[in-house]
Amino acid sequence: MCGILGYYSLRPDLDVATLQSMLVAAQNTLHNRGPDDRGLENFTIPRGATKSQGHLFLGHTRLSIIDLSKGGHQPMHSESGRYVIVFNGEIYNYRELREELKTDGYVFQTDSDTEVLLACWERWGITVLPRLIGMFAFVVFDRRKQALTLVRDAFGIKPIFYSLDDKNIGWASELPALLKLLPAELKLNLQQVYDYLVNGLYDNQPQTFFEGVKHLLPGHWLEVDLKTMNSTAPKRWWNPSTMEKTGIKFADAAEQLRELFLKNIRLHLRSDVPTGAALSGGIDSSSIICAVRYLEPKAEINSFSYIAKGSSVSEEKWIDFINDYTGAKSYKVTSNDGELLKDLDDLIETQNEPFGSTSIYAQYRVFHLAKKNGVKVTLDGQGADELLAGYFGYPMQKIQSLLERDGILASLSFANQWQKWPGRSNNDAYKYLGAGISPNFLRPLLKRIFIKTPEPNWLNIEYLEKNGVVLDQKFLEQSDSNRGRRVIETLAHTLSTSGLQHLLRHGDRNSMRFSVESRVPFLTPEMANFLLTLPEDYLISNKGETKRVFRAAMRGIVPDKILDRKDKIGFETPEKLWLTSMAPTLRKWIENASDLAFINKHELLMEFDSIISGQRAFSWQVWRWINFLRWVDLMKIKSNLQIRP
Repeated sequence: MCGILGYYSLRPDLDVATLQSMLVAAQNTLHNRGPDDRGLENFTIPRGATKSQGHLFLGHTRLSIIDLSKGGHQPMHSESGRYVIVFNGEIYNYRELREELKTDGYVFQTDSDTEVLLACWERWGITVLPRLIGMFAFVVFDRRKQALTLVRDAFGIKPIFYSLDDKNIGWASELPALLKLLPAELKLNLQQVYDYLVNGLYDNQPQTFFEGVKHLLPGHWLEVDLKTMNSTAPKRWWNPSTMEKTGIKFADAAEQLRELFLKNIRLHLRSDVPTGAALSGGIDSSSIICAVRYLEPKAEINSFSYIAKGSSVSEEKWIDFINDYTGAKSYKVTSNDGELLKDLDDLIETQNEPFGSTSIYAQYRVFHLAKKNGVKVTLDGQGADELLAGYFGYPMQKIQSLLERDGILASLSFANQWQKWPGRSNNDAYKYLGAGISPNFLRPLLKRIFIKTPEPNWLNIEYLEKNGVVLDQKFLEQSDSNRGRRVIETLAHTLSTSGLQHLLRHGDRNSMRFSVESRVPFLTPEMANFLLTLPEDYLISNKGETKRVFRAAMRGIVPDKILDRKDKIGFETPEKLWLTSMAPTLRKWIENASDLAFINKHELLMEFDSIISGQRAFSWQVWRWINFLRWVDLMKIKSNLQIRP
């Protein structure tokens, strides 16, 4: 796990020494992503008849996980000298790929997966991507073609930000590093700001919170010709398969899933440094630890858990049960509102951009705990809910699927069964039923009526509209080809566009803050393609049971007591209690925050006061106000919406 960065410029006002200084400053911001080694190289790019030259810098910071020797140093050059790579991530099946390449005559000098990836690129080029099992963001410089290729893994587990125009391209693993490479002041992306503040949306599109800065979407690549600065549009190299398999029996599906999951765990355990696992007490994280014990009966297992002491959201009894069952060495951390307040600025800066909830503070503390106890790699259950129809089971989509396949009686039966599970209610069931059976053209209107107001009085709507902001929430456009499979359609969308992306961002930034590599063994294309081609009732049963096939797959590996749980909580913090207790300080933050033309601070403070006093129902939007305004101040964004250099 590492940090990557680079810059290519044709600007005559930037000499090599200035560029070098910019790159070193940017590289310094990525130290936590790679404290063990760093490299920076400069390449001169001829400009043909003009005799002008462009300067390309490739930079890297290394967190040594596989092959701890200097052999893993980057930038790394291919044996032929044609390709140079900077790579962030892990290729878990690198040993198998290396053996295949050896039969083709390739000779390897190191045990690193980077050398294998580089040889794979030389052998197969872009077509190798579907063969890689791993998480990655990398950039390859083709010295013969004088071209760059930027690549991101199927799910977007590893990040890559970039900015591209006709004279410059810059990229980095994190925004602060990239911002140091960009010569012009940057303006806030008001559409992204609105989508976040009103709809809670972020990390769901190529745009970031800054105009002109994008992140490469999951499962995409793009190429830039450095001679002409022409670039391809980002191209998708992976899409999850969703066409339903016919004839697969439930028991057979469970057995195949069991083998797939154990294969993933086995591959994700490959490491030359100590490993551990994040344990929340739910099915997903418990299955990871139990699978490790199943595969490695004598291995030392380290578990890291957040405990919400004295709170109704505490999972400690389940965490203790799994640790006792597997013989894992347990490490626990607790926190309170005072600790959150102390760490809040660092958490906001760590995340680079605004985020949705203080629940990620629990994750932040868990990675800090792993770091303190000498563990550099953890396994995490992220992505399981998005692959297995977890959370509340996507009831609206399930109701719609049943309506399209089996009629209104089946939908009514599901709504009645679904509401009997903990954390669900009769009112919720019939709200989802109403939305699920409504015609498609009415759904956006119903969501606007029942979910949120697109024009809150604490926003200067006129200002936003004059600046081209679309004041509405974007919804998934359903396809007739997915009739009867609306849950699957939504899961596929969630994996690559809306939902999973911000969760993976939280995990990446929090883990890298403490130089810990977080691995997510549920997220492989093979597993996604398998699960999303199963009948929907294998994932969410017609009685409302989530993760149905996975529960069956884990029988005999995970205790029934865990598999039969219905009340999953996870790494949650008592956000409402914390924000209320911190209200005096948070109110001062809002009062003293920079004045922004699109925010009516007086109205916002009035609404804040009414929520804190209990006159108005608590809203998770409170956190978004605080997070965004504090982020603006920490980023030193001017009132004219530009970031200070």
